[in-house]
Amino acid sequence: MESNKKNANLLSFANKEVVFIKPSKATPTTVLSLSTIDNYAMGYFVQSLFVYRSSIENQNSLADADSNNNTINATTKRDPAKVITESLSKALVYYYPLAGKVVKHADGKPRINCTSDGVPFQEVICNCSLSSLNYIDNFDFEIAKQFGIHLPFEDEDGNQYPMVLKLTKFLCGDFICAWGTNHAVIDGSGMIQFLVTLSELARGESEPSVKPVWERERLVGKITSQPLQNPMENVCAAVSPLMPSTDRSHACFRIDKESIARLKTSLMKDIEQSGVSLKKGFTTFECLAAYIWRARTRALELNYDGETMLLIIVGVRPRLEDPLPNGYYGNTIVDAYVKLTVKELNEQPLFEVVKHIREVLMTTFSNDYITNYVDTVETKQLDFEYEKGGITVLTDWRNMGVYDKIDFGWKEAVNMVPLPLEQVGVGAMYDILPPNKLDPSMSGGVRYFTTLPTAAMSKFKEEMQILTSNDPTIKF
Repeated sequence: MESNKKNANLLSFANKEVVFIKPSKATPTTVLSLSTIDNYAMGYFVQSLFVYRSSIENQNSLADADSNNNTINATTKRDPAKVITESLSKALVYYYPLAGKVVKHADGKPRINCTSDGVPFQEVICNCSLSSLNYIDNFDFEIAKQFGIHLPFEDEDGNQYPMVLKLTKFLCGDFICAWGTNHAVIDGSGMIQFLVTLSELARGESEPSVKPVWERERLVGKITSQPLQNPMENVCAAVSPLMPSTDRSHACFRIDKESIARLKTSLMKDIEQSGVSLKKGFTTFECLAAYIWRARTRALELNYDGETMLLIIVGVRPRLEDPLPNGYYGNTIVDAYVKLTVKELNEQPLFEVVKHIREVLMTTFSNDYITNYVDTVETKQLDFEYEKGGITVLTDWRNMGVYDKIDFGWKEAVNMVPLPLEQVGVGAMYDILPPNKLDPSMSGGVRYFTTLPTAAMSKFKEEMQILTSNDPTIKF
């Protein structure tokens, strides 16, 4: 950890003044309400790094390093800051709520004041080549966080920006876009939709292929007398002796397709030997979710007689009986809850845990559950004590299209890295993502980003090494 901090301290940055990117044309001045699910996500700011390598044809025109002041020639024909801010200004004509402010109104509910104030943007020059940092692929957190957003996410009155952008250019012409978004305004799928629009306009299209739609009233719940029960209420929740902790470590684990195949094969053999029949095989996510949940439980040393929960953040847009319009970019996520005692999680066959996960997900995908969930969130706040360690959160970004079609003229990003959600405490990273574009050996594999108390990380790494070992005799 100390060496990581030392390497991070060797980086130097030239920060330009923060400017506000406003819509290129006049946009409506109005106040927009949010959905119930949007309101539930209020206060969460998501940061993601999109890493771009300058293409060969742009390499010479983009990079013109001055050995005296380490700057990039601003007159280059394809300056990423110029290209992206100009296309952002055009995109905000369509996505004008993102240029406004999230303001809490008299009734206590947040709304979007569409004022065209603009998106805060900062351009930064870094004194090295991106290749020397391995395109942030090794996820050295002390280095990665240097490229995150350090601007305030709210103005002096406490009103929140829906979006913030920081673009870091390197001496080689490569660059990183750090996007910060207010989760109450836009979810992951909506953000990808927005970035596709941005890239289309950057490449010269006259308008987006998919026009954005607000219509947040479509997912406003009703007050219900029968809300879903908080699954961790009135139970003996498991606790970790290592939590709460302010000494945290962040890590990225690479799980190649061979390791995933071994895990699936092992689980299917165990099922066959048990005599249990399945209509279809387990999915990659179901298998990894079970393994990761158990591994975290062991690493955190949770008490065996306590209840532990896997909270899966699930996208349900395709499952809605009343389909949302194609351009909808608000939150369409619900929580799925899988609960077992720590003893059950550790001692029953892992395929039984996978079955539990599958059964819960099938229920979560039903329209009745989605409706009840939205009504519940409208009725009451579902609060969980993440800081005690008994809850593992997991979300799956693999099918979100984090690389697809997001090409500003330098081809698609070669890497995408999430940064921790500090608002969630120690469970601050919990993402399954596709591999980066630079390592062919990881094709078909996944990356898992997580945060744990430093005291628990070594044990968790041991558990993950078992998963990724080449030993075919290992039973999971």
